[in-house]
Amino acid sequence: MTESTALYDIPGPATRRRHLLYGVISTVVIVAPAGWVLHLLFDTGQFTATKWSPFEYVGIQELLLRGLGNTLKAFAYASVLSLAFGAVLATGRLSERAAFRRVSTLLTEFFRAMPVLVMIFFIFVALKVQPLPALVAGLTLYNGSVLAEVFRTGIGSVARGQGEAAYALGMRKTQVMTYVLVPQAVRAMLPAVISQLVVALKDTSLGFLITYEEFLHAGKLIASNLDYDLPFIPVVMVISPIYIGMCVLLSWFATWVAGREGRSPRTQAVDLAPADPGTLLPGGGPAKGP
Repeated sequence: MTESTALYDIPGPATRRRHLLYGVISTVVIVAPAGWVLHLLFDTGQFTATKWSPFEYVGIQELLLRGLGNTLKAFAYASVLSLAFGAVLATGRLSERAAFRRVSTLLTEFFRAMPVLVMIFFIFVALKVQPLPALVAGLTLYNGSVLAEVFRTGIGSVARGQGEAAYALGMRKTQVMTYVLVPQAVRAMLPAVISQLVVALKDTSLGFLITYEEFLHAGKLIASNLDYDLPFIPVVMVISPIYIGMCVLLSWFATWVAGREGRSPRTQAVDLAPADPGTLLPGGGPAKGP
């Protein structure tokens, strides 16, 4: 005897057959193109020993590892500086001083609208900066301006009454931001922040255009060596999964951090009920009496 609930009915035979048909069609739609691509790869000899033999050499392996290390180095610098630059711009846009707001808004909109490749080339060619600093500077200016909007909208998404209640208790603006608004906005901002860091990670590949020896540049050197019969597709098949894996690890890290933040008392709604006179607020300020 079949059972059902108010929210869900056990599907009948006709529905199960329809779902099975949908599953088969979806599988065919996914598997068929993948099979066709594999057929083309085998047909053009992309899996022959000649094209994959270069990866057996220690020199090639060291070249790829060195390129991967340079990519991670550029990403580490760019991500830290982008977060800091974005925080500064967001603070300026939230400032009560009109001059700070206007300057921060102008910088945010300018760097956000400017193509990141143009900024990298300008810093590298016009300012004659070395490849790594030029790449990091371009990524910082662009991603930092985007993160500034993420931070500003994240803080703005917190209920207005939270800040008003904190001010009513006598907390200063720095205390309101540190102990009330930012902890509650973290969970809302985190997915967008990690997504932008993934963009920064992928954009490090633009470094090969200014001769920075990152991961893609190392692959280009291997693929362009005539002694190895131009193993272009094998190089792509080696580099692409590593890029994808790093982006997936960032996403997993974001999920892990979001879970920890959800269990942290700092990210829970702050209880701003009136405190007794003399009660110390965060930062050491006493609560004011009625």
